[in-house]
Amino acid sequence: MLTAIQGYPLRAFLICLVCLTFANLDHSLFAFVLTEISEEYGWSLVERGWFIALTFLVAAVIIMRAGVIADRIGRRPVLLTSMLTAPFLVAAMFWAPGTLSLLVLRTLGFSAAGTAAPISGTIVVEEVPARLRGLLTGILQVAYPLGWFAASLIVPVVYIAFGWRYVFFVGLIGLPFAWLVWRYLREPEAWRDAAAERERSGTRAGVHELFTPEYRYRTLMLLLGQFLQVFAYGSTFLLTAYFREARGWSAEDAIQMVGLSYGIGALGYIAAAVVGEFLMNRRDVIVLWCGLGSLAFAAMIWWADGWNQTVLAFGAMTFFFYGATAVIFTFMAESFPAHLRATGVSFSGSVGVNLGIALGPLALSYSIGWLGSWEAAFTLCGVVPVALAAVTYLGLRRLPQPRD
Repeated sequence: MLTAIQGYPLRAFLICLVCLTFANLDHSLFAFVLTEISEEYGWSLVERGWFIALTFLVAAVIIMRAGVIADRIGRRPVLLTSMLTAPFLVAAMFWAPGTLSLLVLRTLGFSAAGTAAPISGTIVVEEVPARLRGLLTGILQVAYPLGWFAASLIVPVVYIAFGWRYVFFVGLIGLPFAWLVWRYLREPEAWRDAAAERERSGTRAGVHELFTPEYRYRTLMLLLGQFLQVFAYGSTFLLTAYFREARGWSAEDAIQMVGLSYGIGALGYIAAAVVGEFLMNRRDVIVLWCGLGSLAFAAMIWWADGWNQTVLAFGAMTFFFYGATAVIFTFMAESFPAHLRATGVSFSGSVGVNLGIALGPLALSYSIGWLGSWEAAFTLCGVVPVALAAVTYLGLRRLPQPRD
């Protein structure tokens, strides 16, 4: 296996892993100090939910357009732009004087960081050998918990020493690594061939092609499955606030709990990738991981009491629920041809992700008031949507596992 990914494919994979890890580190910083932000600007639970919703709804449109641009001008310049702009936009939140300026900076910062996900994943799909595509694109998704885990090690130190606003400067750590993209990453051959064909035929990649009869059903079902899974994840965006505001934990304990559980969850990404590559069809792994993740989510909310039980249940949830992402991306990327891949992944994937993250916290914020408890709200907005995501993916046909 190692000989199959030596040379440039391994280099491309590692560069994309680094880019995506720092993108998720940037994204996590806002969540870790959300309670302080809410207090600083005087937000209610519902106002906080609307802030998050608006951020991700606008970001969904920006990231979708970035995918279309990547299909037209190339993956490398779009990823490089993401790496160069996201750290500055995140750091600039330090100076935000009010809600409006923070909303603009958070939206642009997440849009820049979020663009790294579909583009880096597309590059790995197109560069690694077909027989290892599922494994490596799955392992690439480990960058998500790794970014959060790395941030959880740094943020408490900065928070205690300097205060919550200085946490945003942690995002600048990833800036020098943009040089790797500029110096060592090249355009995938699959994109170059597709671009040459478009040049000959005079056609251009666009979202409209996703709604032709050939792609419409898979586009919408992939979008729905991704939306439901990430709607549930969007509710977990408030878990740090839940541990602090409902369970009365300190900021340090809550951040470390989330970071530790995400570290455990990284193993779930690897396990899902291995099982999906060598033991089961990828679609079936998604269904199984989402189903088990739903059960673990319920256990964390209703059963876990105290640090040890919460780590066990939260770790199991991230292992399965979040780990399903490792296979979802590969399954989605393989559902579209090369000339439409970044557009398809950005639409069905990133739009689904951003709509889910936008509406999940908002729905949870309203549900806490309607239902009277965080636990009931998490059941409605977290446990149930993950289970429905499993059912949705059952509605898609199994794809042949590509082999060289």
